[in-house]
Amino acid sequence: MAASSSTSFVKESYQYDVFLSFSGEDTRKNFVDHLYEALQRHGIHTFKDDKRLKQGKSINDQLLKSIEESKLFIIVFSKKYASSSWCLNELVKIMECQKLDDRIAYPVFYDVDPSDVRKQRGPVGEALAKHTNKEIGKWREALTEAANLSGWDLRNTADGHEAKVIKLIIEWISLELRPINVNLDDKLVGGGKTTLARAVFDRISVHFEAKSFVENVREVSNASLYGLLSLQRKIHSDLLNDQGNNVGSVHDGTNMLKTKMRGRKVLLVLDDVDHQEQLEALAGDLNWFKPGSRIIITTRDEQVLIAHRVKSIRDVTLLSNEEAIGLFCKHAFGKHLPIQEYKKESLQVVQYAAGLPLTNKVLGSFLCGKDKHEWIDALARLKRIPLKETCKIGIKL
Repeated sequence: MAASSSTSFVKESYQYDVFLSFSGEDTRKNFVDHLYEALQRHGIHTFKDDKRLKQGKSINDQLLKSIEESKLFIIVFSKKYASSSWCLNELVKIMECQKLDDRIAYPVFYDVDPSDVRKQRGPVGEALAKHTNKEIGKWREALTEAANLSGWDLRNTADGHEAKVIKLIIEWISLELRPINVNLDDKLVGGGKTTLARAVFDRISVHFEAKSFVENVREVSNASLYGLLSLQRKIHSDLLNDQGNNVGSVHDGTNMLKTKMRGRKVLLVLDDVDHQEQLEALAGDLNWFKPGSRIIITTRDEQVLIAHRVKSIRDVTLLSNEEAIGLFCKHAFGKHLPIQEYKKESLQVVQYAAGLPLTNKVLGSFLCGKDKHEWIDALARLKRIPLKETCKIGIKL
């Protein structure tokens, strides 16, 4: 997934999205130059010190400040990186910063082996051995820590094609900088299982070989005798580039998924599951999937997850009263607070919705533009409707 130049990035209090650390002597006019241009072209504000030409000089205060004001760091390790005390001091500062908050450092191994950087041997060890500086202990520690981080090794990534590696870096960095939309309409702070699952899916899907978001599992599988089979076919289509039309039964579909998905690292979301049979047919066992795959399941019934031996279960926190009234009023009145004339009724509706985001949105949209008599009549009907039935399509208040 490539980011466009119109992508909205998280600036927070940072001056730069990315700080580039590199040895100018052997990367400035090739890889780093192309990477920097690509970052800038995609709207990623990047610090690259074009004035740093002197070897062996101490890192200055302005450069330290630029590191502190950057959200992400890309460290381009090359054969001459460890030759520069400037680069090494820069690295120490980067590693300090990335430990403090949500900032992340990414190593790029341009023409060196990650293990050589990690253990300071080979060309890296030779370069480091030329220093007699008392800071060498800190430098070694920083090199080891940085080499243990997740990054890119140009020797075995995209067959060594620099352009393709740069594209991968841009996609990853864009993903890290892109916020999950949390405007008031979607301010489901801990609430809204489907919305949260979709947000996570959109954020991490670029890291997988194939992806599938299967909505309304409960509704579709219970709608007809072929409902579960249709969901299996969707997964076949999304993850295996196979329509699955030759799958004649749920049993056959289960066996095919079990057999074919082992070769791909996939992201699969199963939304609104209500029966273990659905999980057995759609995501039977971890052995179905290649290591590194991720399966996300949303359900109203925790026992379904327990019975299926799901490893990690998290409760979805409902909206607070303040969040609920804001969400409801946005849909009912187009503002974050209720109109005075409808304040009492608005609070009653929000109380009925019990912190459920979708219920607040549905009821707010339904009551929008209606007069006081219609509000009162709707509230009377709500008392006779189970909460779980409110959001069904075709609701009649």
